[in-house]
This record gives sequence, structure tokens and C-alpha cells, in this order.
Amino acid sequence: MDIKKIISKTAAELDINYSNQGIFEIGVGEKLPKRSEIIEIIEEIRRLIFPGFFGSENTSIVPLDIFAGNELSIIYEKLYKQIKIALLFSLRDKKDRNKDELKGDSKSIDEISEELTLEFIKKLPKVQELILKDVEAELQGDPAASSLEEIIFSYPGIYAISIYRVAHVLYELKIPFIPRIMTEHAHSKTGIDINPGATIGEYFFIDHGTGIVIGETTTIGDHVKIYQGVTLGALSTMKGQELSGVKRHPTIENNVVIYANTTILGGETVVGEGSVVAGNTFLTQSVPANTTVSAYLPELKLKARRVKNK
Repeated sequence: MDIKKIISKTAAELDINYSNQGIFEIGVGEKLPKRSEIIEIIEEIRRLIFPGFFGSENTSIVPLDIFAGNELSIIYEKLYKQIKIALLFSLRDKKDRNKDELKGDSKSIDEISEELTLEFIKKLPKVQELILKDVEAELQGDPAASSLEEIIFSYPGIYAISIYRVAHVLYELKIPFIPRIMTEHAHSKTGIDINPGATIGEYFFIDHGTGIVIGETTTIGDHVKIYQGVTLGALSTMKGQELSGVKRHPTIENNVVIYANTTILGGETVVGEGSVVAGNTFLTQSVPANTTVSAYLPELKLKARRVKNK
């Protein structure tokens, strides 16, 4: 067997594939955001939000305001760098921009990157408030939870929600690449897939969590509780990118409980406030407020029972 010949032939075939795709031609000075550094940013933010839990610092000795200042400085430096890289790379193929912008005018990109990083930094206290409310929802909703500390340390739902909360801010700031890298990292660690574009209210409770999918245009209200295997997705169509930015995923109003392995699809589907959706239900139509919904086998018919308002 001619090893060199086989390797040479395979390399040539791969080169053709690279050229055909058109996304692997990276110019001098161009590079993609670095996943490992974005994961480091996630861990720095977790240390900031939960001081004393995930870092090596002794918060009984270091004043928390000094600790927070040091952490914010680290986060700023790392995030600024990755935002700048992401912006420069995202501009490279935009033919409607002038040549300086396409190549990434260093001064303007520096200024934009600084502005976006600082906007993110300013929102972190609010992000922390939301995450701590999620932790409280977990404690109040799970009789097996012994303490807030246990939830922060060990619950996969809180890990996924925390990273979503951070990524959602970056998504709203229209920063490319980084928000999705963050939530896909959480997905890989927990099995919980929350798109950073989803809108999720306060006191969100994920129980168990494995297999949960929440799509980009999903809207979830306050005090919502969902169990493992729940999908809040889009109805499949052949339109693909034509539907980008269109409301494709359901709306879940306040105080709704969705039990395990339920699938709720469609941008026009609304689950009304105070409703309960039983496990293994497949739902593509709206549900009035204060309704219990279940799909019973073998009839495979959707049945709804209106519950009385308390």
C-alpha cells in the first residue's frame, strides 16, 4: 500500500470540499472566537454571581466589593477580546459594507467592542437577581432539595438557566457566535438545550432537566415549571432560513406546569396562565387559562378539562 499516495489523494479531495463550502477560507489576521476562552468567561461569571462557591478565593477574608471588582476586570478583559474577534469575523463576508468595515477598521471595532462589553457588565447585577430567583424557585418547587447551597452546587437546571441568562444578554446586544457557544456548552454538560434567543421570565424552575429543548422564539412567563424531556419547538416546514426572526415557538404564560416528555409546537400556540399540561402530551393548539390538558392513549385524542378558578 502506498501510504503517501493515499494521504495525498485524500488531502486533495478534502481541499475540494473546503473550496466548495466557501466557509473555510480564513484570511490573514482573521480568526473565530475561541470556545475554550468563552467557557472560561462562563466560569468567571459563575464565580462572580455565586461568590465563594466555585473559585479558590476566601470570601471571609476578601471584601465582596473588592472581589467583585477583580472578577469584573477579568471578565471585561476576556470578553472584550472575544467580542472583538466575533465582530471582525462576522463582518468579513458582508459585501454591503465599505472596505474599511469589511476588513475591520481597528478603531471603530475597538470602540464598538468596548461599548458592548461595558453594556454587558452593567447588566450583570440584574442577571444575578434573576438567577437567584431561579434558585429560589428550585428550592420552593423541589421537596428533595435540602438548601439553596445544594441547588447552586449540584442542580443541572440551575447551571443551564444561569448560562442562558448570561447568553441572552449577549444575544440581545446582537453579539454573534458567543451566545450560542455558551448555551451549547451548557447543553453538552446538562442535556438541557435553551436557545439564547428565548425569553424567560422570573422564578423559572427546571426539574431533572435532561432532554429539555426550548427554541429561539419561545416566550415563557413567570413561575413556570417544566420537567425532563419537554420540547418547546417549531412546527417543521421546508422554508428554513425564510423563517429566521419569525415567531415559530410557543408562548407559555405565567404559573404553568408542563410535565415530562411533553411536546408543544408552533408560534401561534399559547398555553394560558395557570394551566397544567400532563406528561407525554403532543400539543399544537392553544390552551385557555386555568386548564388541565392531557393526551390519553390509546384514543390519541387531546382532552382538556377546565379547572375552576380558586
